[in-house]
Amino acid sequence: MEINREPIKNWFGFTRRERRSAGILLLIIVIVISIRYFIPLKNTEIEEITGMVSDSENKYEAQSAEESAEGKLFSFDPNNASYDTLIKLGLAEKEASTLISYRNRGGKFRQPTDLKKIYGIEDSSAEKLIPFVEVKKERSEKVSYGSFSKAVPLDLNNCDSAALVRLPGIGPVLSSRIIKYRHLLGGFVRIDQLKEIYGLPVETFDLIKGKVYADSSVIFRIKINSTGYREISRIPYLEKYEVSAIMKYRELKGNLSGISDMVDNKLITQEKAEKLRLYVSFE
Repeated sequence: MEINREPIKNWFGFTRRERRSAGILLLIIVIVISIRYFIPLKNTEIEEITGMVSDSENKYEAQSAEESAEGKLFSFDPNNASYDTLIKLGLAEKEASTLISYRNRGGKFRQPTDLKKIYGIEDSSAEKLIPFVEVKKERSEKVSYGSFSKAVPLDLNNCDSAALVRLPGIGPVLSSRIIKYRHLLGGFVRIDQLKEIYGLPVETFDLIKGKVYADSSVIFRIKINSTGYREISRIPYLEKYEVSAIMKYRELKGNLSGISDMVDNKLITQEKAEKLRLYVSFE
């Protein structure tokens, strides 16, 4: 039996006009898809270029800021620089106050590297400023008396390792230990404290004791009622359990009134008190 295909053609067949219209519609769809495909790529490239420009600007601004900060540094004499000057040079408020307090106690800067000896000034801050330090020339190390000259004793609290190695029996190792011990103490009170330094023989001390002295007016004092555990524990004369006892006393009873208060409350011994007397304050 022959199948009548005419109804099928009527449902699924296309006339010439319909085929032309479908072709145009398909072309439009292809063009739209192509446009939407290519335009995002171009936007991405623009965004990437914009990002690169922005990054370059950020780097330039950071570099400019760094150069500007470096430009603030200028020559100064630490023996007479004001508090405001020290702040402008980049020192923290506490560091500037420490330096001025050191001067008020009679401390002197004889060379740029003396900044490193100030307890309370970070090494990074000192290193940054040392190239800009201009200390007025000091008098000669020798004073003339008629037809002969006499060597001026060396101040243990205001000398560097180079000066120490010129003393008899003191080499680079011992001079380094003397400087480090001075930093831990906050300064020497008496010259016989040199005997406490590891590796310094009594014979060497006897050789140099007439050639050195200790200016105790420049001693750095620890504020025992407000300073933290870490700073107090740096004092060589205190054991860790004694520092813990001090911190516990402060927590439970409040501030200590004086060195005798520490002894009366059995925080330290009387012998220890004599050593600590000039190294602590009770403000």
